[in-house]
Amino acid sequence: MIERATGLILRTRPLTETSLIVNWLTPALGRISTVAKGARRAKSPLRGKLDLFYLAEFSFQRSRRSELHTLREVSLLETHAALRTDLGWLRQAAYCAALIEQTTERETPLPELFALLRKFLATLAQQPPLAQNVFAFELKLLDELGLKPDPTETNLTPGAKVILEKLAASDGPGRSRLKLSDAQIAELRQFLHGFLVFHLGKTPTGRTAALQGLA
Repeated sequence: MIERATGLILRTRPLTETSLIVNWLTPALGRISTVAKGARRAKSPLRGKLDLFYLAEFSFQRSRRSELHTLREVSLLETHAALRTDLGWLRQAAYCAALIEQTTERETPLPELFALLRKFLATLAQQPPLAQNVFAFELKLLDELGLKPDPTETNLTPGAKVILEKLAASDGPGRSRLKLSDAQIAELRQFLHGFLVFHLGKTPTGRTAALQGLA
């Protein structure tokens, strides 16, 4: 049976010399994995359509034996090409994608998280790769998971508490208008790291790279 979905590519990796495994985030099907047979061949109809953070409509044949399904067709909707012009944006996008992979189960509908990541990727290149991009995404993801921190119950300084609340409510372009001091960035970085580790057990290794050079 052929199924169709709209999805964002979270990760790809080689399966064989000619094939790829593609991990998708979709609103209706959640996270699913597909094998793109022959996608690495020069004349493959899939070549150039499968890369990180590409948004596409795709079809696949569901496997009865495993969670790895067979990719059939891909129709690109958005490549988020601007993200590839700055390593900082790529690192932040990669970390947020990894955080979603860590905190969600396979093949569980995730419309809110799909919308969250889609908006994040669409607006990320509209501002510099600031620390508040990562902090805001973490807060919004925690909120969707029912784990949003309560600023009144933290040991954060008054200024950092205000920033935490504003980041949780900020939209994409609005994040860059929030001016954080180096001390506030360091404080929020440490606080959210501890909060994530406490509730999730660990953070993806990409968090350090996503915040590299940002206090």
